[in-house]
Amino acid sequence: MPTRVPDSEFDDRLVAVRDRLADTDAGAAIFFGATAIEYLTGFHHIQTERPVCLAVSPDQVSITVPRLEVERVSPNPRIGSVHSYFDYPGGTPLEVAVEMVETIDAETVAADADSAPGVMGYDGPSLSDFLTVETQDWVSRLRWEKSASEIDLVRESSRWANLGHRYLADHTAVGTHPVTVSQRASMEASRAMLDTLGERYAVRTRGGGPVHAGYISGEETALPHGHTPNERLSPGDVLITGATANVDGYFSELERTMFVREYSNEQAYYFELMSELQETAINAIAPGVPVSEIDEAVVSYAEEQGIVDLLRHHVGHNIGLGAHEPPYLDRGWEAQVDEYGQQGDAEIAPGQIYTIEPGLYTETEGYRHSDTVLVTEDGTETLTYYPRDIESNVVGRE
Repeated sequence: MPTRVPDSEFDDRLVAVRDRLADTDAGAAIFFGATAIEYLTGFHHIQTERPVCLAVSPDQVSITVPRLEVERVSPNPRIGSVHSYFDYPGGTPLEVAVEMVETIDAETVAADADSAPGVMGYDGPSLSDFLTVETQDWVSRLRWEKSASEIDLVRESSRWANLGHRYLADHTAVGTHPVTVSQRASMEASRAMLDTLGERYAVRTRGGGPVHAGYISGEETALPHGHTPNERLSPGDVLITGATANVDGYFSELERTMFVREYSNEQAYYFELMSELQETAINAIAPGVPVSEIDEAVVSYAEEQGIVDLLRHHVGHNIGLGAHEPPYLDRGWEAQVDEYGQQGDAEIAPGQIYTIEPGLYTETEGYRHSDTVLVTEDGTETLTYYPRDIESNVVGRE
């Protein structure tokens, strides 16, 4: 199974951007987003207060980076020209980026933003203070549909996420602490992944492992983005788990609702309703269906069952190089505007990969499965494969 994006894929991506650039009056396409830069060139960096700016012209790829990134970016075979500033705020990153653009004779640019993201205290000038700027969102749209190699990477991520989740279930018992169980499962799955893949694994971590598995428990599960509580597990506790693995920057998502040792009739009732909501969503997915209809199908079923007030979020989102990517399986997508300025529904298409995760949340507990689902020419393929039935999700039995 492939574990890296092939070089030819980056060439294809740059060609796609240049094709779009040719339809504008701009002399270069500018990208400030770290994920967009990684997608186009394979150069990945941590986005901080130090801006990075990529320029793609018809015949050149240039980049502006802080001095501390020069040695990391210089070997990149797709980037022909590297410009740098010492640091921020002592340096002038936007001005250096403008000088870079001027070397390729581009007075008008098509940019994914008018300035670098205002993260970690960055507060610099805008490109439009120096150049004529047209806006574009090309890379975000290109990432909707995955190539065969990207699908393989998400599939490989799903395999290791499944192992991490298996360790998570195996190590959970009454009296254990969610934090230490998560650490143990993540460590053991990461070690297995690194030992198995060896040099085939592209290093993507800074001390942490490539696999993460963990969960929230008890009343924190009633919050869709709850935190791990500082309390040991008791019989009947509900858990909402999460497992993923980083394979050359690509992710999958695997979540399950689990019970410690036993479950009540009420818990079984909500578990089954949650499972039916997820099945409803998966069954609604097909090429050509508006993404809004997936969310509508789930809400409609919840209304029939009298539980619509227990919904807290939409059905899911695209996933790949980012943990959350558009399109979103959300009723609000029906009013989106596409890359050509045409308003209308975003549609399900082959090659898109979605998390399917409708959840139910009572006042005291939450119930949510999440699976990573690939859209095929004929329907769907679920890439994550940890069991979904209730008996398989009872852990810590004596």
